Amino acid sequence: MTSEATRTAGPTRPAIETPDGRFEFAAHNCFGCGTLNAGGLGLVLHVEPGRAWSEVALDHRFEGWDGVIHGGILCSILDEVMAWALVGEDNWGVTARMSVDFRKPVMVGVPIRADGWITRARRRIVDTEGHIVDATTGIELATATGVYVAADPARKRDLRARYAYRPAEADDAATTADPPRPVDALR
Repeated sequence: MTSEATRTAGPTRPAIETPDGRFEFAAHNCFGCGTLNAGGLGLVLHVEPGRAWSEVALDHRFEGWDGVIHGGILCSILDEVMAWALVGEDNWGVTARMSVDFRKPVMVGVPIRADGWITRARRRIVDTEGHIVDATTGIELATATGVYVAADPARKRDLRARYAYRPAEADDAATTADPPRPVDALR
């Protein structure tokens, strides 16, 4: 079952749908997925158990060399989808290590798809992989590996409280979600 993080009728209550149900969380300032960060990516995330993905076409704000998306932005996108793969397992974690290989330049305005997935989990250490592909041709543009440290139960409770993570009302899902919008239309 694929799901997505979307904005709700109350713009301060983003939501994510998971196989275990729809959850809302407080608006936050994350550069990758936050709805409060006017300069951020505003990624719309799709989450499944052990994997996450997003599609976007990036505008000139994220340019490095003329017409080419900055490599640090691509690293941020890969970090975001690999970290959200943990959420699909009802886990919260932070990046401990990440390695990225750039295969081909990502051009401004070209639709891309970023996928992240869990490759191994042991206690609180979670290994992930990810890639970015051209959404039209499927050509691989960048690959990554990551190691995440999952939150202990007390920290997970704190994070759930901080972000007001809670099951959404069933009626909200049908009536309040806006369709996903590309990042260049968000700001």
